[in-house]
Amino acid sequence: MQREHNETEHPTAFPSQSPARLIRFAITVTVLLVLLHGYIGWQLLPDLAQGRSGWLFGLLLLVSSTLLIPWGMLARFVISSQPLSDRITWMGSLTMGLFSSVLVLTVLRDVVLALIGGSQLNFASALLVPLLAVLITLVGFANARRLPRVVEIDVPLEGLPPALAGFTIVQISDIHVGPTIKRDYVQAVVERVNSLGADLIAITGDVVDGSVPELAPHTQPLANLQVRHGACFVTGNHEYYSGAAQWVSEFRRLGLRCLMNEHVVLEHDGASLVVAGVTDYSAHLFDPAQQSNPQTALGGAPAAMPKILLAHQPRSAKAAAAAGFDLQLSGHTHGGQFWPWNLFVRLQQPYTAGLHRLDHLWIYISRGTGYWGPPKRFGAPSEITRLHLVSAPSR
Repeated sequence: MQREHNETEHPTAFPSQSPARLIRFAITVTVLLVLLHGYIGWQLLPDLAQGRSGWLFGLLLLVSSTLLIPWGMLARFVISSQPLSDRITWMGSLTMGLFSSVLVLTVLRDVVLALIGGSQLNFASALLVPLLAVLITLVGFANARRLPRVVEIDVPLEGLPPALAGFTIVQISDIHVGPTIKRDYVQAVVERVNSLGADLIAITGDVVDGSVPELAPHTQPLANLQVRHGACFVTGNHEYYSGAAQWVSEFRRLGLRCLMNEHVVLEHDGASLVVAGVTDYSAHLFDPAQQSNPQTALGGAPAAMPKILLAHQPRSAKAAAAAGFDLQLSGHTHGGQFWPWNLFVRLQQPYTAGLHRLDHLWIYISRGTGYWGPPKRFGAPSEITRLHLVSAPSR
């Protein structure tokens, strides 16, 4: 294996959240949550609450949800005891997932009732909202916590050398090791990946949600990834929230090849393959020196061989196509993670999930191997992806 660029360290320090910023964030989120919970209560309680006790119980649930969600988001920043902050994060995350479904179903109920004018359905439809929300949340929780399924993808590349036909890449992405995803989950993923007989492992960012001192014991199983050409990693936006420079050093200690706008050339059974990686699309907002650049990542690479880019966000695809890559592997979107947010991903990213084509460039977007925020996946299952390079006829 030949290295074309040095994997230089970027010693930028990423400051922790300031108390003033956290306070402003907490106030903004709480005000928004008060308004949204008020809307839910206004629309549902008059039809659901039976007597004074019913109103008190409903209001207690709404107030508890309003407080738990921001506390769950802020716990790891303001509570020094990690076991306690993890428990509060768990409660807040579960509540957030349930609240999200209740809110969406309340809006849908209002739309349907407005269209059909069915006041006689008020109680039944109001009762259906929390029942469906609880069901969706329970199913979503089971989907999120199970070992991700393996998705098989064939990628047809023109001019693929015969020795590379069948070359296999296993992609994992968006694990989000943090308050609710720990070492056991990572270990199970590593064991599943090792069982797939890949030639290369691609880790396309957002591995962590927290600092190296907090989470290093939980990412340690990544050192046990075992494939012929090793594991390549690129940063995601959550690495920058968590201290990217420190995590890059830690991942290198674990044996991952961190590609920071650079590439390597892999020699495989007499053929060669370029594997490049870029920093996250938003990296320049944290460190201007880490501006994501597919062209730079490919600088000096031999022209006449297949070129694969690891880029956390699908938004890198246009620049990757212009640079001459054949395949881009991305994550970031989680496939929307749970309905209906998968319908809104395209407002921020050109693709949501799966295999797509942009000119001569293939783009594969993983739905993610873990989850972020609510432990909930509904309509967007987590995945470990096994991609097979296959020959395609020249056009």
